[in-house]
Amino acid sequence: MTTHTALIVDDEPDIRDLLEITLTRMGIKTLTAPDLASALSLLKKHNPQLCLTDMNLPDGNGIELVQWIQQHLPATPVAVITAYGSMDTAIESLKAGAFDFVSKPVELSRLRELVTSALKLTKPDSAVDDATDDPGLLLGNSSQIKRLRNQTRKLARSQAPVFISGESGSGKELVARMIHMQGPRSDAPFIAVNCGAIPSELMESEFFGHKKGSFTGAVENKDGLFRSADGGTLFLDEVADLPLAMQVKLLRAIQEKAVRPVGDTKELPVDIRLLSATHKDLAELVQEGSFRQDLFYRINVIELAVPPLRDRTDDIALLANHILGRIAQEYECEAASLTQDAVDRLKEHDFPGNVRELENILERAFTLCDADKISASDLHLGSTATDGSTNRSISATSEACPTLIPEGDIDLEGYLESIERQAIQKALEATRWNKTAAAKKLGISFRALRYRLKKLGME
Repeated sequence: MTTHTALIVDDEPDIRDLLEITLTRMGIKTLTAPDLASALSLLKKHNPQLCLTDMNLPDGNGIELVQWIQQHLPATPVAVITAYGSMDTAIESLKAGAFDFVSKPVELSRLRELVTSALKLTKPDSAVDDATDDPGLLLGNSSQIKRLRNQTRKLARSQAPVFISGESGSGKELVARMIHMQGPRSDAPFIAVNCGAIPSELMESEFFGHKKGSFTGAVENKDGLFRSADGGTLFLDEVADLPLAMQVKLLRAIQEKAVRPVGDTKELPVDIRLLSATHKDLAELVQEGSFRQDLFYRINVIELAVPPLRDRTDDIALLANHILGRIAQEYECEAASLTQDAVDRLKEHDFPGNVRELENILERAFTLCDADKISASDLHLGSTATDGSTNRSISATSEACPTLIPEGDIDLEGYLESIERQAIQKALEATRWNKTAAAKKLGISFRALRYRLKKLGME
């Protein structure tokens, strides 16, 4: 069994002794230093798997030590010990590259959690090399995507809150998942939530949980998102959509590392890595007064920008082939491929919806193409929403199942789906369930029929 070594840097003998005893009981060998100079000397002689340093040292500060380790021993996580309530100092250390921080007086349970997480980052060199070559969820060979993958690997080694910026559909949640998967919390839950999709009156209960009977409809205890993510990562997507009242409560939960369920009288500790994202300009919203500045600084310790698809067109062919393979597998059809004119047309497109738009375009083209080849004309780019695919679908369903649009408010998507389902059912019955003949009767390809049967759950 490998014995880990940790360097403890603090000018107070009592603190050094406390940390040394705690780590020794965890089976960790310790080195101690009372000042920055001694710490640097030990770091040069040894290669510890962890460093714990006080922020205030007689001949310097913990930030200088963090920066030195980042430059010379980047594989060694370093945690900073800060004075109670010194949140600005803690954030400064995280920005400098610290793995995490712990406040005085040191809570031993919190310290043990931190040490355990930090030591999970210790991997053999071969494992690090393999991770460097693995694209994971972020496919692409462009310089932008390679840089993004490298940034996610570095950020995975920290517990600093990360704000992921980027346009809609650019892959912000994939980036968040990559940070989680490559970090010490990878075995724990990754909980993603769209803040804009939660009704404001239910938001506190969704985030923090509630006690049974605390309000009408609370028929049982609920953990909430924070406690569900305990030990893991909580990803707040579209964080800009949080109402101001909820922003105050969220800030307290982040700072105190604890939540109070609705109807409860006490706070419950939680240990999460916080990642957040939005396609909106959060700094501008702060200026407008619709987003709290203190919360902005707390979640935006490190900002990571995801490039739009139009800035990495060299990745389009690779992404398209991956998406088409996934679609074929999902709908149990033969895979289709793009012709060169289709690839060229995709590279010319501006992609305001980014990778999500590419997925939608290819899914539509997949159902319409012939002979397993998608040409530029199958993409229907540059046309209106009622393009060829929609017209063909509507004309086919209308002919097979003529009906009147009902008056009043309707669920348009569900209504059109029901028409499509009826049309396919009638076509299959008329052809005695011969799918090839039914597709011809509907005026669509056999592939399109297979796709729709799978999508509508009619198989």
